[in-house]
Amino acid sequence: MVAGSPLRTIEVALASNPYTVRIGEGALEALGGLLEERGCAAGTQVLLVTNPEVDHHYGARVLASLQRHGFHTTRLVIAAGEEQKTLATVSQIHDAAYAQRLERRSLVVALGGGVVGDMAGFAAATWLRGIPVVQVPTTLLAMVDAAIGGKTGVNHPGGKNLIGAFHQPELVLVDPATLTTLPEREFRAGMAEVIKYGVIGDPILFADLESAADLSSLEAIGPARLQRLLQRSAAAKARVVAADEREGGLRAILNYGHTLGHVVETLCGYGTVIHGEAVAMGMEAVGQLALAMGLWKAADQERQRAVIAKAGLPLVLPPLDVEAAMQTLQSDKKVNQGQLRFVLPTGIGHVVIRNDVDPALIRQLLAGSL
Repeated sequence: MVAGSPLRTIEVALASNPYTVRIGEGALEALGGLLEERGCAAGTQVLLVTNPEVDHHYGARVLASLQRHGFHTTRLVIAAGEEQKTLATVSQIHDAAYAQRLERRSLVVALGGGVVGDMAGFAAATWLRGIPVVQVPTTLLAMVDAAIGGKTGVNHPGGKNLIGAFHQPELVLVDPATLTTLPEREFRAGMAEVIKYGVIGDPILFADLESAADLSSLEAIGPARLQRLLQRSAAAKARVVAADEREGGLRAILNYGHTLGHVVETLCGYGTVIHGEAVAMGMEAVGQLALAMGLWKAADQERQRAVIAKAGLPLVLPPLDVEAAMQTLQSDKKVNQGQLRFVLPTGIGHVVIRNDVDPALIRQLLAGSL
């Protein structure tokens, strides 16, 4: 796709708050016009929330697009990093909303990765009991996962994303060109979520990943494959969200690799192991669990392992205190009546949700002896 070509559209077909994901180069410059098309009036107050690095590269372009269409826009730059994903940072956004007198028809625009999107979305969900938010993700992980689906929130010392709200965006706008300034480690982290979609429900996507010689960088993947991966991943997320907006059942499959991944993030310290790396370790680990439980074949586990390795992602859980890890698992928001729920693979493109995994087997896994 070249600059100036039409944006691809993916529908998130929710019953009450449907919206679109628009993907294509030049999308940043199109933001103001797209909001105008959606009925946002000139003169609307907009709070643009971003971080220093993203602001340096893209803040002025987004600001110019909004102002060109008559939106009264204020920019708020918050500190970057998972460790900043706290109620204290959300309070900064609330303070800016108060200073700018944001009203119920005002907008919050989140420009950045998953951390910015989660916090800006949560601030929008809780300001005046909910004002619209627009997600403009600039990392691969946010483009294919965090920006779609309405999950917002912040971390608690006891666990990741324990404080939050469902708040669907008005629009998700993806410009693949922003990935050119993304550090390679962050790009690889985003590939973990793409791999996840292949394993949980899209064998065609997984086959595309398998056919690539190298998945560890933007240059290695190339623009044509990148466009396919973005579209298939976003469409996969949209299908699941539309079927189960608030994680009453099916949506739990999106947590594939995340239950153990969140343990790694919590115990190792947010930012030490970044989210996608932790998810990659978690996928490998639940693959081992599934193998031990006879749910899938060694050949499938090897296929998953090979794709994760091809993306330059880690496979082995770091040394963890087993009892601390078990306690963190019990604090996970996906625990139901004290029972741990694991998303386990049964084949490439298929997973099941189980709450009967033997705790002794989990302890073996965490101790590295499974």
